[in-house]
Amino acid sequence: METRDIIPKKLVVLIDADNASPNNVKDLFQEVAKYGIATVRRAYGDWTGSHLKGWKEVLLSYAIQPIQQFGYTTGKNSTDSALIIDAMDLLYTRTFDGFCIVSSDSDFTRLASRIREAGLTVYGFGEEKTPKPFISACDKFIFTEILKSEAGEGAKIDKPLNSRTLKGNTSLVNLLRNAVEAAVDESGWAYLANVGQHIANQSPEFDPRIYGYSKLKDLVKATTLFNIDERKDEKSRIKQIYVQSIKKKTPAVKADNADTDNL
Repeated sequence: METRDIIPKKLVVLIDADNASPNNVKDLFQEVAKYGIATVRRAYGDWTGSHLKGWKEVLLSYAIQPIQQFGYTTGKNSTDSALIIDAMDLLYTRTFDGFCIVSSDSDFTRLASRIREAGLTVYGFGEEKTPKPFISACDKFIFTEILKSEAGEGAKIDKPLNSRTLKGNTSLVNLLRNAVEAAVDESGWAYLANVGQHIANQSPEFDPRIYGYSKLKDLVKATTLFNIDERKDEKSRIKQIYVQSIKKKTPAVKADNADTDNL
């Protein structure tokens, strides 16, 4: 049987160096590699200033092209404008599949929306302080704190959260239950990949690593709120994961003794 190679997505990585740390770059590109190839790599800032001197070694190590942008006026971020202009120029070439915007600045909200309107995927990378509008404008948003945790630097969660803690998180439980319900098929089971896609559509910043789990399946299992069925595909021999909500048992209604006595 003939097999076809999956062509990886060609991605543009645009870094707002004024609003990102060079210490995260290694973990950043490891994460980007999960989604495609970083074909274009650019970082924007005023490289004449001392505040960006920590970037020099990183730029060379990861073949990132520094884009010089002087701060013409105090209080105005000309770096953002340069990044946005370049992004639109690259978008119009129609040669890329997606954009990675690295910043915690809400000024890129409209840019992310415009790229998505053109049918391309937008991955956002920023700190947890990133304003919600920018997060929502991306197809997927990854908090850089998670990347630090995976590298063992300043991990916020030392170990995976237990079942009791997870079930006590109403927002998480509702998100998972609603996603499973939306993806359920006629048999009453939901394909986990479809569940994950639904979650991403509703909450771009969702990531099982926030709760200490590397995969969605492990997080869903840890809640103990869902049945999990692993099915083997006979052709590909790849396990397909299906999930089903565990329904609460309703207590049996006791008969009214007073009424039976009068019969």
